[in-house]
Amino acid sequence: MIGGHCDPEFAQVGDTFAANFRDRGELGAAVAVYKGGRKVVDLWGGWADLARTRRWEEDTIVCMMSVGKGMAALCVWMLVDRGLIDPDAPVARYWPGFAQAGKAEISVGTLLAGKAGLLYADHAPAGAGYDWDVMIDALERQAPAWEPGTSHGYHSATAGYLFGELVRKVDGRPVDQFLREEVTAPLRVDYGYGAAWADPALVADIVPNPDSHTFVQSRDPSTKLGRAWRMRPESPDHYNDVRMRTGLLPSTNGHGNARAVARIYAALAAGGTLDGVHLVSPGTIDRMRAESWFGTCEMTGRIFRYAYGFFLNEPLMSPMGSNPRAFGHPGAGGSLGFADPENGLAFSYSPSLMCAGGGLGERCHLLSAAVYA
Repeated sequence: MIGGHCDPEFAQVGDTFAANFRDRGELGAAVAVYKGGRKVVDLWGGWADLARTRRWEEDTIVCMMSVGKGMAALCVWMLVDRGLIDPDAPVARYWPGFAQAGKAEISVGTLLAGKAGLLYADHAPAGAGYDWDVMIDALERQAPAWEPGTSHGYHSATAGYLFGELVRKVDGRPVDQFLREEVTAPLRVDYGYGAAWADPALVADIVPNPDSHTFVQSRDPSTKLGRAWRMRPESPDHYNDVRMRTGLLPSTNGHGNARAVARIYAALAAGGTLDGVHLVSPGTIDRMRAESWFGTCEMTGRIFRYAYGFFLNEPLMSPMGSNPRAFGHPGAGGSLGFADPENGLAFSYSPSLMCAGGGLGERCHLLSAAVYA
């Protein structure tokens, strides 16, 4: 049932991965670890659908949810690294329409830090999430939920649009094209927004968990998450909807696997360059992972430790081993990718069965911990 390889030094990762299937209800998943730029764990197994008719293969991909927000943030930071964006400059310098509704002074850094107060796109019609121009117009007209810079919250639904449009305004390419041409193609990894680029037979189904806080609250318009995600079209099976697999919704529809995401973070763990592919400089990496806030999130009410477009290591909500400077991005249901530059490690986990609760679940926590065991 389980394929791939695991170096002896990381045998506990393999043992934990197997135990997830045996003892913790894992349906289908992959896990990967890089150390010193070398792939040391690459495991996959289980089933790609709830009916258990399709095996999870070596190249199976799955929606990794908000892991895609970290990829969009990386694209912004690559433009910073190239001198094309100044994090201290107003967003409106690059995106003039953003200046509406009291947002003229919001800096790029404030936006990346989740301090801009743009949790919602209230001016967008319900279900408009896959219409990029409509969503950008709505965000341009959106007033901040608080005085920018004075509070903080996870921009659960909007970060992908905000980061993506900044990339488009500065570079000219849509964020999915930029990511493909500047990151995933050079690194030769299977990751992208939507899954239209992949063999449909290799796309695993997401299996929602009715006990997932995100799954429940994002469907309840009386909650903050429900207000934020009202732009998502109604569907009886949203996570596996054809629009989810073909459209551009970078806050949530990044599809890939652990091998791909771990390799991207391996480049960041190695100082920004891997196998001759340069993403960012070490100095930019340190700016990306500087702590912006550590406290209660205005969106979710949970305790987050946040940097600039990325989460920082925090045992409950974003478990990334023993290094407090490790950084990356989780995804609803349990997906995770992170880099630990001090230890030269990168990790990713991509499951199909969402976990319960508001964190990443036992399966992800134990795998992350096993890397350091």
